[in-house]
Amino acid sequence: MDENKKTPPNSPRFPNVVLLFVAAFSIFLLLQMLWNVFSREEPRQILYSEFVAYLESERVELVIVRPDRLEITLIPEYEPEFESENNQISDLFAWLIPQAPPENVVHTGRMPDPRLREMLDEHNIEYDAPIIPNTMLRNTLLHMGFYVLIIFLMLLFIRRMMGGIIGGKGGIMGFGQSNAKVYMEKKTGVTFDDVAGQEEAKDSLTEIVDFLHNPEKYTAIGATQPKGALLVGPPGTGKTLLAKAVAGEAGVVFFSLSGSDFVEMFVGVGASRVRDLFKQANQQSPCIIFIDEIDAIGRSRDSQVGSNDEREQTLNQLLAEMDGFDSSKGVVILGATNRPEILDKALLRPGRFDRRINVELPDLKGRIEVLTVHAKKVKMSEAVDLRRIAMITPGAAGADLANMINEAALHAVRMKRAQVEQEDLLEAVEVVIAGKEKKDRIMTEKEKRIVAYHEIGHALARTAQKDAKPVEKITIVPRTKGSLGYVLAAPEEEKFMHSKDEMLAEIIVLMAGRAAEEVVFDTKTTGASNDIEKATQMARSMVSMYGMSEKFGMMGLESMQNRYLDGRTVLQVSDQTGAELDAEVRGIIDDCYKKALDLLRENKDKLNNLAEYLFNKETITGEEFMELYNGGGSEASADAALDVII
Repeated sequence: MDENKKTPPNSPRFPNVVLLFVAAFSIFLLLQMLWNVFSREEPRQILYSEFVAYLESERVELVIVRPDRLEITLIPEYEPEFESENNQISDLFAWLIPQAPPENVVHTGRMPDPRLREMLDEHNIEYDAPIIPNTMLRNTLLHMGFYVLIIFLMLLFIRRMMGGIIGGKGGIMGFGQSNAKVYMEKKTGVTFDDVAGQEEAKDSLTEIVDFLHNPEKYTAIGATQPKGALLVGPPGTGKTLLAKAVAGEAGVVFFSLSGSDFVEMFVGVGASRVRDLFKQANQQSPCIIFIDEIDAIGRSRDSQVGSNDEREQTLNQLLAEMDGFDSSKGVVILGATNRPEILDKALLRPGRFDRRINVELPDLKGRIEVLTVHAKKVKMSEAVDLRRIAMITPGAAGADLANMINEAALHAVRMKRAQVEQEDLLEAVEVVIAGKEKKDRIMTEKEKRIVAYHEIGHALARTAQKDAKPVEKITIVPRTKGSLGYVLAAPEEEKFMHSKDEMLAEIIVLMAGRAAEEVVFDTKTTGASNDIEKATQMARSMVSMYGMSEKFGMMGLESMQNRYLDGRTVLQVSDQTGAELDAEVRGIIDDCYKKALDLLRENKDKLNNLAEYLFNKETITGEEFMELYNGGGSEASADAALDVII
């Protein structure tokens, strides 16, 4: 067996199909036998006087004398027709259907007639009185054997399909066996070269790899190997890939399973699986055990409503096993989670998960490296600028960037190109961020014009402020993720901190879409809902978390939970202070909205000209926008630009 492949499941599929066929055929035979027994037709009954009349008219051929009746075979009035070959072939399968008795066979009740034998001899009729054997025992044993065979085949089929009725992995007696053996890999085929944008995490894990390679140089000085390392970060940042890379670099066996694999409805099953997992690991040492989504079993133990005895027993067993095994044997446990705040404190103390390794979203340099790694798998044009793609995707995880490269390759195929061009990458970024174009959504001319002014309002506010990010692209083509249009902005440089002026400038940009609708059309539409949500969240963070409010100063009013997931915040003040917080947030938003209105009124000519240009072309680049913004302030220049396009 190839060592690079995962261990296949224990039971093959082909025997299961054979067993299914045998069981189905046996059930069919049983049902057919019962049908034949209960649907058997009796011969036609006649009067005894009719029987005597048949005797006198020489129409009786055979008489079978039974205890309660006479079975009579009559001579047919007409010769039977010749049976065709098809009828003879069909007779081979006659046992499958209940057969009706021949029409010339009848029966009548047995009368105490002493002259019966004389009449039969007188007319030369053959007769017989058969001996009835005692077949009850034989028939009973035959039927019982048949039923036992059917039940045995059905149980054997269920055992093979469901994992065992009495024992075996997954059966009643096999609940406690770990599923990790199925996911065991002797060679992962992944190294640190396959992991990009996580240099700090790789540096932290390099020491574990070196310890697995050369444990003697650490034990010589008295150092002990870390028992476990916890990988913490947002989804899609490459935690599982890092764990595989550690095993690949160290060249050891890799056990991979999820925290939910331990939890079952039966109390004690998870603890048994933990014991079985560590038993396997000790037999395969040196090795690495990777538990993904460890928060499924590592949630903090408490006495609150909804606590789970099975999960807590599994966690207790995991803690005991981590304390009990000898780290010098080369067994390392890696865990991954994106909810570290809910993990039990006992799980995180030194001696268990000794290290916490943050796997954060990649920065600009990291995004370029991730794009470069995944770009090697597709045919790329030499003119492709991956740095530009990295600049317009701040906050993208490694999985998002990998998806963008794949979407670009798919787009290149749809466009019948031999390699991926820059245009394909830009389209892929939009697909991941905003979704695919909705070609079937046709807006009215009025709606389209409002959307054009809305997006140009965003772009104008972004360009007119020194603290805002420059415009990369503007479009009013609807997308599948709900947007009727959007402005794509790219920062000139990577930033890790934002000033108060920058955040206020961003809120003004968000408010400028609604402001453009009011300045030009004197109306308000639902198109600004997402802008209002983002602006409110940003203004609230300025007041409650970043200390940018004059009224509350440096007071922290909210704390963040689920930092790596939805970033939900929890208010930590009284209701009165919360009401004052809401008023402060509204004041910031109202002030930014007024500034957006003033800014657009001052640039109304540019707003009109650029909006008409976007209305006709639907999508423009940042270069086109800046050219018209700087030199297209008058209506004449805008009309000239439209003439060029037409």
